[in-house]
Amino acid sequence: MLTNLSIKNYALIDQLNVSFTKGFTVITGETGAGKSILLGGLSLVLGKRADLSSLRDKTLKCVIEAEFNIEKYNLNSFFTKQDLDYESTTIIRREIQPSGKSRAFVNDTPVTLDILSKLGERLIDVHSQHQTLQLGDTNFQLKVVDALAGNSKILIKYSSALNEYQSLVKELEELIIFRDNASKEQDYNSFLLKELESAPLKEGILEELEEEYEQLNNVELIMEQLATGNQLLNEEQIGVIGALSQLKQVTTKLSGFSSKYNSLNERVQSVFIELDDIATELQDFIENTEANPKVLEEVNAKLQLLYDLQKKHSVLTIEELVAVREDLSKKVSTTENIEATIKEKEEALSKQKNVLEEIVISLRNRRQKIIPNLKKQLESSLSILGMPSASFKIEVVPSEKYKTSGKDDLIFLFSANKGGNYGELKKVASGGELSRIMLVIKAILAKYEDLPTIMFDEIDTGVSGEISGQMGVIMKNMSADMQVFSITHLPQVASKGNQHYKVHKTENTQGTTTNLYMLSKEERVVELAEMLGGKEHSDSAIAHAKELLSGV
Repeated sequence: MLTNLSIKNYALIDQLNVSFTKGFTVITGETGAGKSILLGGLSLVLGKRADLSSLRDKTLKCVIEAEFNIEKYNLNSFFTKQDLDYESTTIIRREIQPSGKSRAFVNDTPVTLDILSKLGERLIDVHSQHQTLQLGDTNFQLKVVDALAGNSKILIKYSSALNEYQSLVKELEELIIFRDNASKEQDYNSFLLKELESAPLKEGILEELEEEYEQLNNVELIMEQLATGNQLLNEEQIGVIGALSQLKQVTTKLSGFSSKYNSLNERVQSVFIELDDIATELQDFIENTEANPKVLEEVNAKLQLLYDLQKKHSVLTIEELVAVREDLSKKVSTTENIEATIKEKEEALSKQKNVLEEIVISLRNRRQKIIPNLKKQLESSLSILGMPSASFKIEVVPSEKYKTSGKDDLIFLFSANKGGNYGELKKVASGGELSRIMLVIKAILAKYEDLPTIMFDEIDTGVSGEISGQMGVIMKNMSADMQVFSITHLPQVASKGNQHYKVHKTENTQGTTTNLYMLSKEERVVELAEMLGGKEHSDSAIAHAKELLSGV
């Protein structure tokens, strides 16, 4: 609930600080005293856009601060989602600089106007005659029906099921689009895949083929060099092996004369063994190396295929070609299996639709069951408010589409006169009738759900004194469960308040100033007397005022 309101440098308000309590609070004042200014200032902390013209002193900033007790508002998740510090006593501040720049804060954390507006909607419901247009909105009407039917939990279940259903619809649509597009590319993708699958794509294959190609392409030069090497090693007169064999004989003889020659002999023996092994391997190369044009052609073809594939798919490595092959494989496989996938998705969608329809039917049954009760409450309450012939025709009609609140349309028709024709509220009800209907609906809602603080802004305009008294009783009864404000010009409503504030305008050499203060019991008598009979405070007006207050 709203516990404190501070306004500085706004319109006709120089500085104002006022505290509020629970229950029913009434605000009165002469026409032009500034009741609308007070409401305008409050609307700024609820997210309304700022206007530089609202500054009283154009050289100073305007600061409006509202303090709320939000323990019963279940706003923890909202604060968490918006990354705000949750405090049971929350302070909202709005600042308007002389430059026109506006800033908003929640518990000293800067917030956007969008966040402020969303929070404001959960804190105060400001209701004036203009808001009666809401009565013609089907969503609002369904909200009333659902509140009476206690549908909050089933609506959460419906919302979850609807989200799942919509996700499946979207997935199915995407699969169908993919199928339609993929079928056009299927043949080409299959061709590309077969081409890559036929290629020898393995790690290191390119290097192996390039090496083999170099050997086959230069086989004559290789054979020439192998022959030369063999000749150098084995030539009878100057061959290295023959010379080394003679050297081995020399070191063997030397080792017989002294142990100091053993090491030298061992090294020569080792070199001879290694060189003899080299000669044998060289001979093997000679015997196994020959020109093979056919193999050279095959290797060249494989290399050219790999080079062409790299160019075709704009890649530089075999690994990248493998990745392309795997991607194409997935596309071809997905396309080949798309019909089965679509069928599975259609089956899942059908099952989810059945789940959704069960919830829809349950919602519809609960709504239809509660309508006679709603109709009875509306008509009996309006009878008390001077509309004894008021009658409603309310029907739940199945809709073709799933909506955020179910699959129902609501026919909500009204007739103010006995035997009169039924019509849409906004077309057949007068402004005064709409105000009374909205008041009754808000009062009914207050019994079934936790509403935020509500402020009625001259909702009793155009209503007679007797009926206004009944409106005041309804507002007072509402305040047993919530904080209720009423800006009123009728003494019958004002007398019902637990607290009575007066908006007062004063004029001096510095200008005109608006202020707000709470009236004592004696001051309330005077205020009500003035509202009844003017400034003269006749004895009858005083007596009438006291009589009105005695019923509080």
